[in-house]
Amino acid sequence: MAIVYDTYQRDEAERVLPLLKVDDPRRVVAVHEGEHVTAAQFVAHVERVAALLPDATAAVNLCEDRYAFLVAFCAIALRGQANLLPPSRAPHAVEEVMAAHPGCHAVGERAMDPAPHRYHALPPLPRDASIPAQVSWPTLPAMQTVAVGYTSGSTGTPRPNAKTWRSLHASTAGNLRMLQHVAGERFSVVATVPPQHIYGMEMSVLLPLLGEVQVHSGRPFFPADIAGALEAMPAPRVLVTTPVHLRALVESGVRLPPMAAMLSATAPMSAELAAKAERCFDAPLLEVFGSTETCAFASRRVTLDGLWSLYHGVHLHPQPDGTQIDAPQLDAPATLADIVTLHDEGRRFELCGRHADLLEIAGKRASLGDLTRRLLAIPGVEDGAIFQLDEADAIGVRRIAALAVAPTLDEAIILDALRASIDPVFLPRPLRLVRALPRNETGKLPRAALLDLLDRHICA
Repeated sequence: MAIVYDTYQRDEAERVLPLLKVDDPRRVVAVHEGEHVTAAQFVAHVERVAALLPDATAAVNLCEDRYAFLVAFCAIALRGQANLLPPSRAPHAVEEVMAAHPGCHAVGERAMDPAPHRYHALPPLPRDASIPAQVSWPTLPAMQTVAVGYTSGSTGTPRPNAKTWRSLHASTAGNLRMLQHVAGERFSVVATVPPQHIYGMEMSVLLPLLGEVQVHSGRPFFPADIAGALEAMPAPRVLVTTPVHLRALVESGVRLPPMAAMLSATAPMSAELAAKAERCFDAPLLEVFGSTETCAFASRRVTLDGLWSLYHGVHLHPQPDGTQIDAPQLDAPATLADIVTLHDEGRRFELCGRHADLLEIAGKRASLGDLTRRLLAIPGVEDGAIFQLDEADAIGVRRIAALAVAPTLDEAIILDALRASIDPVFLPRPLRLVRALPRNETGKLPRAALLDLLDRHICA
């Protein structure tokens, strides 16, 4: 067995995989500044940028424009370097990632002041009508580390996760199968999430590289901008977004052009919001389930079924403190903190919560996810989170706390409403009203930011 495994590793180390899987020079990869960028033009941009990059082992990819990110991502990889994807573009987050990778540099599409150490701005990426029809299609070693994604910090300190080109090819195959089932072989993507986040990278960077997909280069934020970006793309269209962005779209009353599907991740989608979105925009709302460690490996349409369906080749093995996952994109099984119950001979599962979210106080059990869901169900609560503090009190119990955005309510009213639906031992004390929660670009709540905001409101 050891000989077979060693042979496999050696074969994989020698194997190369295409940078673009669909090698049609005329295929549209992206719509950038209103112009259609073909695969031939894209490769020319990538090779131009790659020639300008310094020698290094890694580079922080800070491009905000999605097409610029796509070009930089591939140029960095062609130089044999890894794309470093910090949990945010905040200076301190970038500095921490660069300190962990001595000798790396940083790339962006515009001048920055102040700029990170060894920062390089991309040259302009204009269309060139003289691009030849014959293209030499680049490849990458299958086992080359092309990206290092960082967890969001929602459960603690952000952690790095290396991704090989083989791994990203395998995970993208599952995402393509899932989306092609509702959108067809060819479709276009508009995304509201940053390409640095693993979900944004999977759905707006890898799809146009490895499938017959074209992507809008912008990252629209306001509802009218999202509508405009979708209008600029050919049908069938897929909107890649998050529950936070989707709620804002629904509440805005904006009209969107026809879509083949809406796709959501980064946080649980309530059935109520999903149903509203499907009614408003007349398109199915799909969710993908995954993590920075695993990439996406399951999907569902919560308006039809609360169970998650596994991608082809993925297998889950429940354990007392989490779930082990085998997937084509993983070189070895990984263990997630999520607790699941398997159904239908293991091909579907129910998510029961995260091991770290499970609470036991005075012999009673609850989950932070369920408590937060009950907080958000209170009329007048626009946003909120319930979480457990780090320090134990005098009798050794880690208290439950909450932050809520509820302009028309006071703290006593919210606590009374919670008292009617949860056991008193799980009532959050303290509970503080805030103007907004410290959500990051994908709508997640970094734990450190939550604790800091609570501390400031307690001390005020």
